Amino acid sequence: MRITLTLLAMVVLSKPASADPPRRPNVLFIVADDLNNDLGCYGHPIVQSPAIDRLAKHGVRFDRGYCQYPVCNPSRVSFLSGLRPEATRIIDLPTPTRSHLGAEYVFLPQFFRRNGYRAVKIGKIYHTGDRHEDPASWDVDIRESADAKNPPKERILSRMPFAGSSTNSEFVGISVQGDDHEAYDGRLARKGAEELETLARGTQPFFLAVGFRRPHTPYIAPQRYFDLYPPEKLPLPTEPAEHLDKLLPVALTYGPHDPRPTAEESRVVRAAYYASITYLDAQVAVLLDAMDRLGLWEETIVVLISDHGYHLGEHGGMWHKMSLFEQSCRVPMLIAAPRQARGESCPRTVEMIDLYPTLLELAGFAVPAHLQGASLVPLLRDPKQAWSRPALTVVSRDQLEGRRLGFGLMGRSLRTERFRYTEWDEGRKGVELYDHDHDPEEYMNLAADLRYADVVADLQRRLRSLVSDGR
Repeated sequence: MRITLTLLAMVVLSKPASADPPRRPNVLFIVADDLNNDLGCYGHPIVQSPAIDRLAKHGVRFDRGYCQYPVCNPSRVSFLSGLRPEATRIIDLPTPTRSHLGAEYVFLPQFFRRNGYRAVKIGKIYHTGDRHEDPASWDVDIRESADAKNPPKERILSRMPFAGSSTNSEFVGISVQGDDHEAYDGRLARKGAEELETLARGTQPFFLAVGFRRPHTPYIAPQRYFDLYPPEKLPLPTEPAEHLDKLLPVALTYGPHDPRPTAEESRVVRAAYYASITYLDAQVAVLLDAMDRLGLWEETIVVLISDHGYHLGEHGGMWHKMSLFEQSCRVPMLIAAPRQARGESCPRTVEMIDLYPTLLELAGFAVPAHLQGASLVPLLRDPKQAWSRPALTVVSRDQLEGRRLGFGLMGRSLRTERFRYTEWDEGRKGVELYDHDHDPEEYMNLAADLRYADVVADLQRRLRSLVSDGR
């Protein structure tokens, strides 16, 4: 009996103590403002973006990622809530974040905060301004400073006006003197690196969101970034003149009598935008260097996105966003996660509302059923596997009283891997179909081409089904 008890004691004592559950992965969530896909890792031949290219080698680059609304506030509320704009009911800049969802709704960073994470925000994640900020989402909230869009006058070296209008501050490139850290995004990046140092020493997993201002207008960067892009050496898109006559007026963001930039002005603005991208990229490098230094890659999910795309003069002179063309709807989307694919591209069509369920699944949480996106974890494991979900982007025009939700005239665009299908006012103001296999710049509207009648019918059905059920 004594021997039996002794052996039993030995078994008990030799059994290893139950291990603590593994710590959930951290999240570094990087958001650029007005950044399109003009980046080296997306094949751009001119723009220099070595840091973002480096991040792409750590994870998966989504080649067909799309925003749900091509304007800052509605897009950000959408991807941070995991809901489409017609569910959040926010389709403009002024409407506060929780106007319709209410205080009880749990946004993406708030979910992590509620579940044991330390949630820290630096810069612009929700839209700018106190009524758009969301204190419930953060343990630490470091907001934008005044010089995010208005650098001190004494540091300005030169201004580059758009379309001959130096009074239009929304379309001005500004070169500033000094080193990177003396301009707004440079200070923000270094604060982000400091926070990474602090958070890495803590006992909690963290959700660190860093929201840069660039390349949003005004296009601000130290002079050396402007020196990389001499305007006279930048090519402009060559477009078939006849396609302008066939564009739907409602699809455009300019009117027939609005001033258009000259070729020289277009090159100047394009150069300023590219300089701002490369300056942004150098600040992303500050965060990635901190990731290297702290050895965080095997325990941290890193996401880099923009809130929407950006036009640089396409379709006869479109600038900014607010369209349902590819340049406005498409976004860079890169996700690097431990034990997922590295250095691969994904050709599947994905949406920004997919980020919420993706991050939850990667962190080991159950995904709430009400979220309207889909987890991209299967594509992070195998970026080339089959994937049938299209992307839906919407935008409002205010010409008519809204017929569905009081939003004004709505445009809705469905993107598959091959086609873009767009309806304005449920087709009453026009329909567009572009075949990206043959027309990636979207010059030829094939909606009335009888050879594509079956394609139009199928995409119309899919679009309306997606709108009606919210999925």
